[in-house]
Amino acid sequence: MAGRIVEASNATLLATVRRGERSAACVYKPVAGERPLWDFPDGTLAAREVAAYEVSAAAGFDVVPPTVLRDGPLGPGSVQLWVDHPADRAPGAGLVDVVAPADVRAGWIPVLQAYDADGDPVVLVHADDPRLAVVAVFDAVVNNADRKAGHVLVDDAGRVRGVDHGLTFHVEDKLRTVLWGWAGRPLPDDARARLERLRTALADGALAGRLAALLDRDELVALTRRTADLLHAGTLPRPGAGRPLIPWPPF
Repeated sequence: MAGRIVEASNATLLATVRRGERSAACVYKPVAGERPLWDFPDGTLAAREVAAYEVSAAAGFDVVPPTVLRDGPLGPGSVQLWVDHPADRAPGAGLVDVVAPADVRAGWIPVLQAYDADGDPVVLVHADDPRLAVVAVFDAVVNNADRKAGHVLVDDAGRVRGVDHGLTFHVEDKLRTVLWGWAGRPLPDDARARLERLRTALADGALAGRLAALLDRDELVALTRRTADLLHAGTLPRPGAGRPLIPWPPF
């Protein structure tokens, strides 16, 4: 292990995986380092990280970096391929920002208005970028309760990737995200195609079998239902009432 990512709320370690002469940087999240939560079962976050990758890969979202369960120095946990993110790039990968109302530019979508620490008005915005819209659809289908701006990265190939998917697949509606700007808009054609691919993969059984080892039955049923509901509605979901809609902190 090379070090700890101290900003994370659970134990999150930078490590190296090796096979023969090949090696790669990775993020290791041991189950033993997970903090208990009131609304998610204890010791399940690592499995949810892997389940998010399985859905992303099977449906062709290509949002989540390769992620597996492994037994590491601190016990079993999720191991995810490290995504290089330039140190000079702000959280949100230049795709999510907080600006003054007068500074909202063309091609950016306002999400909410608030006030900064000095009492000045600010606006949370994100880019109207089709790569980011794919992330928003993925979050809706996996019921991501923690899409912070800092969980959005752009890799060396220019792909928008998402990380930190431990708070996913809950049976209740938990979607909390900084990407509400497309709420109620039609699903992009490529996103609809990915959802169709996911529905087929779940029905064929192989994906469902892998997910059954990571999620409980009710969570798997809820995933199948959300996939069908998104396709039937043909739009991205709108915020619900009576619950938090933005993760805190948003960055």
